[in-house]
Amino acid sequence: MIQRLLPFLTLIVLFISLSLASPHFLTNTNLSSVVRQTAVINIMALGMTLVIIAGGIDLSVGAILAMGGVLGTMAMERGMPIPVGVLAGVLAGLACGLINGFLTTRLKIAPFIVTLGTLGIIRGLTLIITNGLPVHKLPPRFSFLGEGNVLGVPFVLWLLVACAALTHIALEHTRLGRYSFAIGSNVDAAVYAGIPVGFHTTAVYAICGMLTGLAGMIEASRLMTGQPTAGQGYELQAIAAVVIGGGSLHGGEGSVVGTLIGALIMGLLSNGSDLLGVSPYHQQVIIGGVVILAVTVDELRKRRMV
Repeated sequence: MIQRLLPFLTLIVLFISLSLASPHFLTNTNLSSVVRQTAVINIMALGMTLVIIAGGIDLSVGAILAMGGVLGTMAMERGMPIPVGVLAGVLAGLACGLINGFLTTRLKIAPFIVTLGTLGIIRGLTLIITNGLPVHKLPPRFSFLGEGNVLGVPFVLWLLVACAALTHIALEHTRLGRYSFAIGSNVDAAVYAGIPVGFHTTAVYAICGMLTGLAGMIEASRLMTGQPTAGQGYELQAIAAVVIGGGSLHGGEGSVVGTLIGALIMGLLSNGSDLLGVSPYHQQVIIGGVVILAVTVDELRKRRMV
């Protein structure tokens, strides 16, 4: 029980420590900045939660984010309304996720290998489409998606809460969620139980791609440009958020709340390091160490259960 509460307790201790260490931490400006900076990883990590619970992994989400952001902004650059552009980015992510799921289930290849390959393919196609140049002729109102406020609260926070609620409902109250846990726990038993493993595995990859496409549009809105090189390294942050939040890389375990806490822990570590003048290079070391610690705790827990 204590191990399950550990991410939450860690978040509380980190929050209190940063509040005492820096007078700038609890300001509205800084907390708003933390929300905006972590929203992209949070939304990506929600999709990654589904994939990891189902026993898979997706290393291509950083490239999918770039592809979604580029195609969505290109649609707007060509005169499409902002909602159509955002939808184009989300659908691009959905298509990439479907391809990942299809290749994983049909070719019977480990998802690590499939998504490592599609990472290179999608990133390369994004660079080919743009000639390596950013898309920058965007309508000014598009910035509202990443930088706007509604009722004094960052709009991206409302989006994140909506995505988290829908993902939680899908995991806890739908057949997709129940089957994902079953597939991740024991895929052979799931097959013998009559669960359509291929369909539901493809579905979780598709949802992951769709959420990543949305994250790509938020990133493009914050930067007000569609960057073909965006999202590099984001896949590791999304996976880390799930693992720190209690998800297991063996599959069958994970939760939306845990993932959100994991992403916030990383966001606070990064923000606190900036406020305290810690080098970005040291930040990478700290986050890497936290990931290893989280996986170690999970492994020790599993060994005790055996």
